[in-house]
Amino acid sequence: MWNGAALCSLGGPPRRAASPLLPWVQTLNREWDRKCEGWCHGEQPARTCNVLPRRLVSSKAKRRRCAKTYPVLDGRILSVYRHVFEENLRNSEAVIKRYSELLETVSKGGGEHAILRHTQRNKKLFVRERLKLLLDDASFLELSPLAGLDMPYGDVPAAGCLTGIGKICGIWCVFMANDATVKGGTIYPIGVKKQLRAQEIAMQNRLLAVYLVDSGGAFLPLQSELFPDKTHGGRLFYNEAIMSAMGIPQVAVVCGSCVAGGAYVPTMAEEAVIIDKIGTLFLAGPPLVKAATGEYVSPEDLGGAKLHSEVSGCSDHFASSEKEAYECIRNVISTLNYDPLPEEAVEHDSPLYSSDELLGLAPQDYRCTLPVKLILSRLMDGSRFQEFKANYGTTLVTGFGHVEGRLVGIVANNGELSHDASLKGSHFVQLCSQRSIPILFFQNTAPHTAEPTSISQAEAHSHRLKAQASMMAAVACAAVPKITIVIGGCFGPDSYVMCGRSFSPNFLFLWPNARVALVDVRHFSTVPQAGDDESELKHLKEKLEAESTAFYSSTRLWDDGVILPQNTRKVIAQCLEIIEQQKYQVLSPCRYPVIRM
Repeated sequence: MWNGAALCSLGGPPRRAASPLLPWVQTLNREWDRKCEGWCHGEQPARTCNVLPRRLVSSKAKRRRCAKTYPVLDGRILSVYRHVFEENLRNSEAVIKRYSELLETVSKGGGEHAILRHTQRNKKLFVRERLKLLLDDASFLELSPLAGLDMPYGDVPAAGCLTGIGKICGIWCVFMANDATVKGGTIYPIGVKKQLRAQEIAMQNRLLAVYLVDSGGAFLPLQSELFPDKTHGGRLFYNEAIMSAMGIPQVAVVCGSCVAGGAYVPTMAEEAVIIDKIGTLFLAGPPLVKAATGEYVSPEDLGGAKLHSEVSGCSDHFASSEKEAYECIRNVISTLNYDPLPEEAVEHDSPLYSSDELLGLAPQDYRCTLPVKLILSRLMDGSRFQEFKANYGTTLVTGFGHVEGRLVGIVANNGELSHDASLKGSHFVQLCSQRSIPILFFQNTAPHTAEPTSISQAEAHSHRLKAQASMMAAVACAAVPKITIVIGGCFGPDSYVMCGRSFSPNFLFLWPNARVALVDVRHFSTVPQAGDDESELKHLKEKLEAESTAFYSSTRLWDDGVILPQNTRKVIAQCLEIIEQQKYQVLSPCRYPVIRM
């Protein structure tokens, strides 16, 4: 439906970066305007029009004007949907309350007693205070804050480390910061997985990496899950070398203990700062020296700041305080020859409908899903959306829109992913890849239907399978940024088709109501078959129910975090800006990592 009031303004945002040709184009445009004005007043003959050049307009300006003419989505919530909306709203309020409780737990790190010991006895800053000193402002995109809760080996709040993306000197950076209040900074398997994911994001989006190291080394009782495999701790150091060879800078601050494997993180970074009387770096600490040789040596003499700054060369900068160390890191980053993104805000229209209503649109049950366009109307600039193949394969919605001025392709479930919908999705994903347009996937997949009972049904399933395989290949091979939001159910192979975790999206987030599982427990029969025990089936259903929640998923790092529905537009815009930064990098022909002396 068209909305005249929303389409009245055809102006566009200012250019982001000045082009060398811009002054010439502006001069020519002014000359053209002057001559056109003269013709309108009869000062020059109209026949000269065909020999003068057209008024030059930047292609970006043209795109802005076209975007203003995209059809406007009708986001009104009809009375027929009202009961579903209210049920969804009640469910969203319940899961968001639980989400808030979990975040409150995580924000306390290892607990009040551990924080007091860390800050008062050890004279160190709490990890979140460190980030405030390091980042340009307090707002940053924290990744997987719920990771590590309710693990088989106990709670490890935030997996013992904070990871996220924030700006330093105007440049988006990935940070990995150990929280020594959690288990004394000991590294658990979930902590390794979280840091590896942060490095993966840094490599995929070419983001500078900052390590704040305060670690007691690996948790030895779980060494078999930490040490030998390619997805274990050693991969952190491998990634550091590969990132350096890719020309992705890495800097580190030794702001606490760096023992055993943790000692390699700052020594493999391109520049490292160590803090006097706080930072220490050694493969084995004083207790092991005492046990092995009977000799007592202080932490400072064995691996303190002066030793590594003056003797070993493992550190490049000596800092007398934490504040000085983070200021030093900011100065180091300013030398990296990175061009920060232009500061001008991109002009854009807000959606015509309130984002708060997304709480009532967040699906509670795939059987009562509201039209996905109601969600898109609360996320797209001006609620405008240029749909692709609107009348074909309607259980998948595809098309183009803008999020805070940035063009994106949309692939959103609107029901069961049928044969036609899969072919449509494959076509659209390839279009986006060809045009270098980032893709947003909105997942709300339905469980598979029952097994076929006839030849015709079997043929239909086979056709659907082939179409889905085609879309999987298109998604896997699309060389454009991909952002996935699980807004409802994420079930079975449909999650692969819609760019789930195994298909390596740049970012993947869940709404609190989301469910991630091979099968939907509500679609799972508890009627015992021959030889099955009813109590076992009941137990299996309860297990599937518990393991399919958004919080279970997020604590195990199957995603990059749970986000509130009303914050979705802001998070997507932030991710798009982060991804876009690599366009402004000054790349070097470096082919080898930086090697210390």
